[in-house]
Amino acid sequence: MTPIALTPPMAEPVSLTDARLFLRLDQNEEDGLLGTLITAARLMIEAASGRMLIDQDWRIVLDRWPDGGEIRLPLSPVRSIKAARVYDAQGGAQSVATGALALDGSADPPVIRLVGAVPVIGRKRGAIEIDIVAGYGDTAAAVPALLRQAVLRLAARWFEERGDVVGRDAAALPAEIMALVAPFRRMRL
Repeated sequence: MTPIALTPPMAEPVSLTDARLFLRLDQNEEDGLLGTLITAARLMIEAASGRMLIDQDWRIVLDRWPDGGEIRLPLSPVRSIKAARVYDAQGGAQSVATGALALDGSADPPVIRLVGAVPVIGRKRGAIEIDIVAGYGDTAAAVPALLRQAVLRLAARWFEERGDVVGRDAAALPAEIMALVAPFRRMRL
């Protein structure tokens, strides 16, 4: 299973205004840098938590339908299935009927179940594409406060300590940031 990002979020979980207030910046000359740091911090927090913060479109690519009829998704939370298609032997896409797939977004990880007839697969690789919307919602207000705070603090840390700190944080997030992310991390047994 391969997840492919199709569209980035329309907004960030932390606004430039909120970041400027947190950093006590009166000027906006460095808004470009600060915006870039907010986006980079969101991506780091999404990777560390395994959660997409703001709604974004993703494509899940599968080689075949699973034997048990359940597709455990690598992204969370998943809010909806936008479309699904299966490729035939000639490379033509056949749409999967809307009622053939059911999303259990409350499961962790989210699960798509096959509940109806689906087209027959015609090629060996990348035969199935399922487009989904992953994220807590389309605004910052929908994102849990702890995750918003983690993005804000990480972006502020990078802004205040410019230089090698970003490279160090890429290897392991600071403990105070991980403490904010910890309640949202998916546990593996």
